[in-house]
Amino acid sequence: MQLFDSPHRVPTQDSAAPWPQPAEPLIADRGEFIDALARLRRGQVLVRPADAHDERCVIEGQMLYASWRPLSEFGLLDELPPQPRQGRMHCYRLSPRGRDFADRAVAEWKRQPLWRRLAMRLGA
Repeated sequence: MQLFDSPHRVPTQDSAAPWPQPAEPLIADRGEFIDALARLRRGQVLVRPADAHDERCVIEGQMLYASWRPLSEFGLLDELPPQPRQGRMHCYRLSPRGRDFADRAVAEWKRQPLWRRLAMRLGA
């Protein structure tokens, strides 16, 4: 039984086989992700609430909406030791692996023509 009609579904011989669900993109907002990497490369600190379910975070006063998950899941961040005045916030800097990745990603981003960078920011 088909739950929904997808224009992308290709008919298969075995209709009983489950159809794979589309995967969530690895990096939902590439522009925000690159901006975060560039700021972290400059020594800025990513600040995040202690609540594990809250994915909001801030770098240099800018709220990040989609970058926390890829930054943390790819192992690009190291948590800083807590400071007495931090309260329930966690602070992160780039890990050595993250610095290497950020150097390559930001350099590649800057090599792209402006129209392509704009298109990626707009979700094309």
